Order: sequence, then structure tokens, then C-alpha cells
Amino acid sequence: MNKRTLYVTDLDGTLLNTRSRVNADSIRIISELIKQGMMFTYATARSLTSSSVVTEGLPVSIPVAVYNGALIVHPQTGEIISSLAFSKEEAEFARGILEENDISPLVYSYVEQVERVSWNKARENQGIRNYLSLRKKDKRFRPLKDQEGLYDGEAFYYTCYGEKEELLPIYNIFSKIDGFRCILQQELYQSEYMCEIMPQRATKAEAIKRLKELSESDRIVSFGDAVNDIPMFEISDECYAVENAVQELKSIATGIIESNDSDGVAKWLLQNYCCVR
Repeated sequence: MNKRTLYVTDLDGTLLNTRSRVNADSIRIISELIKQGMMFTYATARSLTSSSVVTEGLPVSIPVAVYNGALIVHPQTGEIISSLAFSKEEAEFARGILEENDISPLVYSYVEQVERVSWNKARENQGIRNYLSLRKKDKRFRPLKDQEGLYDGEAFYYTCYGEKEELLPIYNIFSKIDGFRCILQQELYQSEYMCEIMPQRATKAEAIKRLKELSESDRIVSFGDAVNDIPMFEISDECYAVENAVQELKSIATGIIESNDSDGVAKWLLQNYCCVR
């Protein structure tokens, strides 16, 4: 009996090229394979709003994992399938640590049941400005003139930008505390670093396990490029790192495929889908 395989790709640095778009050839190849019955989705640190812009043209109909797995949503309707958020106590603890270390983050939260990204305009740095420049007219944006109201609502994700030395102290705290998961890495194609703080159970791996159930799949084949893809690789039946991936990911990959600029994911799917589906 043929096993049902779910193909899951990271976006930035993996499916997306260095201009943060999907190459036309990749759109053509993947769209045709989806028409043939391939089950294809993505898991990303991006939001659905941002992901929808950069994946325009891809007919993804299976739920997707966004915010590194904090949310699973339907890509066409925006319906939230599952979500994770910080408890009130966890959010208060996080705020205390961030303020103690003089870090002003981007706060992702539901404010009056509406998804918002809040930040203090007076504390914008280059990392935040780069983030904003790539997401113009984003309806989630909630700029504030100061810190007041920054931590309103039900928070589910914090992103801090800055120098590595500036972010290391908070990384060292959050990475060791129950209830939190923390990732520190250099921003893709930028010199700045970012520290992402999320609920402990918010991982691509946990989200993909849920996607596997929802799609009634038997196997997972995944594609990635960065350290936040390691949990996803660890629970996959096969996992492929693009040529431009970090060495930590390459070392645990089933194989290395062509780079994101060379349509590595799409080419692998074209060559292998009929053989493993």
C-alpha cells in the first residue's frame, strides 16, 4: 500500500529566493504537482499575512504552520486551527526580563481579539526598520509613541532585534526557563541578530505532527535552511537542507539539495514525488 506523504518546507532561505519571493519555475513546478495530488504545505516563522504575500501564486490548501508553530491556520480563509499563547504569568515574567535588560521588542498579540504587532516607535533600531520595510501596509501593525500599551492583549510571540552581545543575556534566561522557547540567530541577509521568544510548545515539529494528523498522512518529508528547522528535521521521515543552509542543519539532513535561488525544493520534488508518494 502506498504511504501518504506530506511535504513541508520552510520559507525564508529555503523556498524563497534571496529577494524573498518564490521563483517562477518553483511556482510552476509545485503548482503542477499539487494538481497531481501532492500534499504540500509550509512551516515558517512568518505570520500568515506576510507568508501570503511572498507565496502568492502557490495553490496551498492544506493548513500551514506560522510563527514557528505557535499558530496553525488555513492559508485561504485565515481560520485558526490551533494556537498557543503565553499565560498571564508567563507574559508578566517576560515583560519583566525584557524591561530589566532594556530591550523593546516587537510584541505579537491579540488585542481585543485582533492579531496585532506592537512596537515602541521611539525605540526602533535597524533590525526593526528592516522588518517594517519588508511588510509595508501590514494591517497587523500597531505603532506606539512609547512603551505604554506595548504589552496589551494576549501575547504569543516576542521578537527582539539588536547586536548579539545585547541579546545574549535574555537568550540565556529564556532558553533555560520552563514555559518558554527561545531562538537566537543572525537575521537572514542582514548583519543584525534577532532573539525570538515563544511558548515552549511552539515548535515547527509539534505543529507538523498536528498537520500530519489533519492531512491523514503517514510520512513527513521536510526542507529547511536554519537552526529553527532542526526540530522539524528531527521528526521527519526524510529531511533535506538547501545548499545555503547552516552547517548544523546539514549535519542532520537526509541529503543536501540545490540552493534556494536555484529552485532546490521544487527540483527535488519534481524528481522524487512520483517515487515516494
